[in-house]
Amino acid sequence: MNKLLLAACIAMVLFIACDPAKPKDEKPAPDTTAAVMKMDSVMHYDIAMVDNKKDPSCGMPLTAGIGDTAHYKNKVYGFCSKECKAEFEKNPEAGVLAAELKK
Repeated sequence: MNKLLLAACIAMVLFIACDPAKPKDEKPAPDTTAAVMKMDSVMHYDIAMVDNKKDPSCGMPLTAGIGDTAHYKNKVYGFCSKECKAEFEKNPEAGVLAAELKK
């Protein structure tokens, strides 16, 4: 009797763990509330996720759009383009001084 009960419990656990109704390759739904969203292989950044108001390399307001970001000394800096980010990376200290940080 105990062996039969044990076998029934094991079968039940295996059935629940291997639910045939659930596809094995099912992926969770994407989180659409994230600040960074990948659309058409292009990253879109939100002004709320960076610590500066203007691009530290060219001075362009980031409300016009953010093309890339960089982390430097526990802050996230936004840039209008990858070229401006590359310019910042050459001399980040000068860029930090030029960046208009949010308060």
